[in-house]
Amino acid sequence: QVQLVESGGGSVQAGGSLRLSCAASGYIDTNYYMGWFRQAPGKEREGVATLYIGNARTYYVDSVKGRFTISRDNAENTLYLQMNSLKPEDTAMYYCAARPMSTGSLFNTNLYKYWGQGTQVTVSS
Repeated sequence: QVQLVESGGGSVQAGGSLRLSCAASGYIDTNYYMGWFRQAPGKEREGVATLYIGNARTYYVDSVKGRFTISRDNAENTLYLQMNSLKPEDTAMYYCAARPMSTGSLFNTNLYKYWGQGTQVTVSS
C-alpha cells in the first residue's frame, strides 16, 4: 500500500517562493505518474504538474508554466514542487497523487489511485 505525505506549505507574499515535498512510503512502479493538484475553496480540484517516473518527463498546466518545477528524488522516493513567483491565485490546498500509466488526460483526478492529505499554500498580495 502506498502512502503519500505532503509538507512544505505555508504563507508567503506575492512574488515569493515555496517548495512542497511529497514523501512516499511503499513501492511506486516506474510505470506511474506522480503529480500535484490543488483545490481552492469553492472550486474543483485541478491539476498543476505531473511527472512520468519512467523517463522523468514533466507536464504543466499553462497557468504555472515557467513558475513551477516538478521533480522527483528516486533515492528518497520523494516528489517536489518548487513554486516561484507565487500569485494570490495560487492560494489553495495542494495535494500529491500517483496513478498508473493509462490512456486519458494526465490531470484527470479520477485516474489517480493514491492521494496525500494536502498542504495549504496561502499567497497574500
